[in-house]
Amino acid sequence: MNLSSAPERLLSTSVLVIGTGGAGLRASIELAQRGVQVLAVGKRRKHDAHTSLAAGGINAALGTMDPEDSWEQHAADTLRESYFLADPTIVETVARNAARGIEDLEQWGMPFAREEDGRISQRFFGAHKYRRTAYAGDYTGLEIQRTLMRRAAELNVPIIDTVYITRLLVSDGTIFGAYGFDIVDGTPVQIHADAVILAAGGHTRIWRHTSSRRDENTGDSFRLAALAGARIRDAELVQFHPSGLLEPDDAAGTLVSEAARGEGGILTNALGERFMERYDPERMELSTRDRVALAGFTEVAEGRGTAKGGVYLDVSHLPRETIMEKLPRVYRTLIDLQMLDITTTKMEIAPTAHYSMGGVWVAPEDHGTGVNGLYAIGEASSGLHGANRLGGNSLIELLVYGRITGEHVADYVRSLTEVHRDPAAVGLARNEMQSLLNGKGTESARRLQRELRNLMTEHAGVVRTEQGLQAGLGKLDDLEGRAQFVTAHPDIAGFDDLAHAYDLLGSLLAARATLECALERRETRGAHNRADYPTLDPALQGNFVWSPGEGVSFETLAPAPDSFRALAEAHAEDSVAGKLVE
Repeated sequence: MNLSSAPERLLSTSVLVIGTGGAGLRASIELAQRGVQVLAVGKRRKHDAHTSLAAGGINAALGTMDPEDSWEQHAADTLRESYFLADPTIVETVARNAARGIEDLEQWGMPFAREEDGRISQRFFGAHKYRRTAYAGDYTGLEIQRTLMRRAAELNVPIIDTVYITRLLVSDGTIFGAYGFDIVDGTPVQIHADAVILAAGGHTRIWRHTSSRRDENTGDSFRLAALAGARIRDAELVQFHPSGLLEPDDAAGTLVSEAARGEGGILTNALGERFMERYDPERMELSTRDRVALAGFTEVAEGRGTAKGGVYLDVSHLPRETIMEKLPRVYRTLIDLQMLDITTTKMEIAPTAHYSMGGVWVAPEDHGTGVNGLYAIGEASSGLHGANRLGGNSLIELLVYGRITGEHVADYVRSLTEVHRDPAAVGLARNEMQSLLNGKGTESARRLQRELRNLMTEHAGVVRTEQGLQAGLGKLDDLEGRAQFVTAHPDIAGFDDLAHAYDLLGSLLAARATLECALERRETRGAHNRADYPTLDPALQGNFVWSPGEGVSFETLAPAPDSFRALAEAHAEDSVAGKLVE
């Protein structure tokens, strides 16, 4: 289908926000409140952004349930569970500003669960010293998304949720906009902007079992940033959530919220054993996500799993009213997908690729990327989570850095005296799209995407080895070659086929970054399990950073401040007992 005659749409704004989930909306709100022109664009409907799937809760040391909690303890828990790979300044910024994030949501009408006396309720999540996770049933992310959409509407923030951004436009190391197309009618779109905030999620869709839907978290942020000159940090550090559903096939990986364990759910293997006693007898089901996921994986690998390759999660011993009040989404999901009643029957689960703890390299003060005018926030960014993310930290990160980055970007665009636009950059983006539409190749983007997901599951899943990673890179070389022969075939239903082609390009780049960094991290640390290097290596307490031209490099980390480093080290647990699978 030739689109060369289609009129190109030209838009202009002070700040372009790519992504209409929680991070993108919070940044847009901040800019609008500061009187700066902003345009938010996304490739999926804003009411259905990935943020809306976040179930369990949002962290802040409010002390409503446990008055002894503090931002320092929140920071310590975050740093410790990152296996000391998180950027201490980013950790401190999020922990210090978390309460302000909750206050903003309250002010805009967020319906938090509350105690009888009006205090915001807070629940335990794995690896938190105190109860600091605020929530709204198990629909917390959905309520946050709704709250932010309401506030954005009050401020008349323009949102176009049918635009797929394919390239960032850069001239002499400075952003001047972006290029893309309308998914519905295929119209090419050129957007002039003085700054761009990238809030387009992570790359967990490149695994077969994943909590992400078909057209989200396909590595768009990685590709957009890397091709613009930014770098990717911690690509190998991917959180596998312990509890993804195994069936039905088309929903494999759908999440069962950690709230199910937080409210008293029990994990058992096919023999009926409560197996967390073997891996973390003190915290049991409230252990860290990396340890619970590895425990489930190990039970299956050693022959104690179910016939379908999973383990069981059981909440049926809880009162029915508790389940309906605290876990309504889990109840509804299992009825909808399996006609299974969790008030009477246990769920069959397995680890699922859930969260990109790495992402675009960002500076702690403003989340700038090193490319002038380009910023990254939310799951698109890196630095807070290190080798293991605390449940509930992702949602508060959106609120904190959405606000702070919006504030800095407002100052940046106001300080600009001139913007240079390079027609060659626009031409490159335009020609790339035309070649996908007008090509004669016979490869299918969807088929290659499936092969890539199988590759990553087999060679870069919960447990990795040098041999497996090298084999994965060999297969990736082949897929990258075949991807040059992908042709998009739009039809009357829209331009989803072109979107799938770009999804594939993002996924291939993200897969290469992940495999190459995983190969270099020759240790077991947090969510990164190397069967051939089963112990933690103190020399690798730093970050692997990747770019298409330079490959992998290593960056050391500054020490955390005394205010929370001692708290984090006091609970440090470097033992790998119960972690080995081979």
